[in-house]
Amino acid sequence: MMKDTFQMTTPACPTFSTCDFCDAHKGDDSGAFRVLPPVFQIYGAAPVFCGPVSTVQCFEDNSLVKAAVESPGLGRVLVVDGGGSLRRALVGGNLAAAAARNGWAGVVIDGCVRDVAELHAAAIGIRALGLMPLPTEKRGTGLRDVAIRIQGVWVRPGDWLYADADGIVVSMRPLHE
Repeated sequence: MMKDTFQMTTPACPTFSTCDFCDAHKGDDSGAFRVLPPVFQIYGAAPVFCGPVSTVQCFEDNSLVKAAVESPGLGRVLVVDGGGSLRRALVGGNLAAAAARNGWAGVVIDGCVRDVAELHAAAIGIRALGLMPLPTEKRGTGLRDVAIRIQGVWVRPGDWLYADADGIVVSMRPLHE
């Protein structure tokens, strides 16, 4: 039974609890249900979000992140493998606004973000390791929609990601009705 709690969610996201999902799947050792480590900070105006996953793998170059958020999001969650870099910000206010405008439900970055006031105003869920005011270089490098490892956890295009105040879970299939 899902907890009856108030949550600000992205439009296509049902009310859910990552704790309830973990309770229901705690014995799953198949790899179909995964939990990201508790290292991500909450940014963005939607602290609760979910959707099918699209991925970007890049390192200190947000060219492909920019291209992704400027395309139709269709309620998806962009998961960015930034290699855990704390030296450059992969998303700032302009990209967060573009993601919200283009229908992305959320962005999860294994790396840093910047423009914190603009991120908090963006109507999207954003998770990242921390803040770094320095922008990236634009080299046009990286990969899009490939399997990535975020903090040691595999995330694949088409997986479902659910994020709330308790954490982030990933599943091979939707966990809601």
